[in-house]
Amino acid sequence: MRAPEARLRRLAWRALVCLLACGMALAAGAIPVRAEQPGEFVTKARNAILMDYDTGSILYQKGADELVPPASLSKLMTLAVLFKALKEGKVRLEDEFIMSENAWRKGGAPSGTSAMYVEIKTKATINELMQGIIVQSGNDACISVAEGLAGTEAAFAKEMEEEARRIGLKRSTFKNATGLPADGHLMSARELAALARHLIREYPDHYRVFGQKEFEFINKKNKKFRFFNRNPLLGSELGVDGLKTGHTAEAGYGLVVSAVNEGRRTIGVVMGLADEKERREEARRIIEWGIKSFATFKLFEADEPVGYARVWGGSRYYVPLSGKEAGPLEVVLPRFPASQKLRGEILYLGPLKPPIAKGDKVATLRVTSSVSGGSEPTAMSEVPLYAASEVEPANFLWKGLDSLVFLALRLVRL
Repeated sequence: MRAPEARLRRLAWRALVCLLACGMALAAGAIPVRAEQPGEFVTKARNAILMDYDTGSILYQKGADELVPPASLSKLMTLAVLFKALKEGKVRLEDEFIMSENAWRKGGAPSGTSAMYVEIKTKATINELMQGIIVQSGNDACISVAEGLAGTEAAFAKEMEEEARRIGLKRSTFKNATGLPADGHLMSARELAALARHLIREYPDHYRVFGQKEFEFINKKNKKFRFFNRNPLLGSELGVDGLKTGHTAEAGYGLVVSAVNEGRRTIGVVMGLADEKERREEARRIIEWGIKSFATFKLFEADEPVGYARVWGGSRYYVPLSGKEAGPLEVVLPRFPASQKLRGEILYLGPLKPPIAKGDKVATLRVTSSVSGGSEPTAMSEVPLYAASEVEPANFLWKGLDSLVFLALRLVRL
């Protein structure tokens, strides 16, 4: 973007945000996004989403909230529980879990599914099992980890669901550690993307294993297996370094993929595709489109006010809002604004109540974009806003007067 264009766009954004901010208090809620509009990216995937890692901004979505069978993509949740146990010191990478007859029959060689081929009633280290899950998608490794951590796979599935709720996945439900078909084992593309973001952010050391191209395992019978990572985009020019493939007849072919390009990481999810080739191409297309079509833009400096939020019963009527003091307020926006309609909103549950300390997170700036002529947004970027000054509680008399003012303003708006 040329410098004059950037300055003009920034001025337009400031004017838009200021107009929306004056006296506006909105209850935060999800904005529906329609993915099929002329001139937009279109995918063959039944369910898809593209997320900016740093901001959590949604760059594209299609059927992203539909709960569907995730197949082996849900192994990311199995790994999340394992990584947490490792981080908390409950287990160590060199610890060993036994391959029970149950794990061997349901997920090992006799199952005919993806397996690591650990021999029945022998042991493998957690480090080996972890690589077996990530690189080979071994169902036997998943069940062995589940039994080793929770006693039974059913008990582990409950732990998966508890951990999902803890990290903000509100709708995913789990019945096993593998993603093999089971009634009620469901996830959405949106929650898979959020889970991938969590793994990258919270477990950077373990995340590196997702970029491992192969894994050599020698079982207790001294039989050697060499497994190759199933991620078809790993190591490509797109900068892909994770995460996981999945496939069952019911779920179709899916892939959760993450890539770093020009210092910006994106996370893509594609699900419900017809075959491996379609999975590879649609995952590549969504990542490429995100790289080409979006960029990070600075809207305000760190100390510049973005807008104001109404305060009730405080030493002042409004508190100024700004981004983090550590840096400028930035959002992810389309690179080509000529074809996009941009809209900004300051959202908070108001009026705010004191005391409010400087630096408290009190609001959100939501920026949406849609194709010109479209009635609904196609992408959404949200950044937190913080109180730029403190607000102390007012005395009893002032609170009463402020209540009258607040009620009068509400009546005027009605």
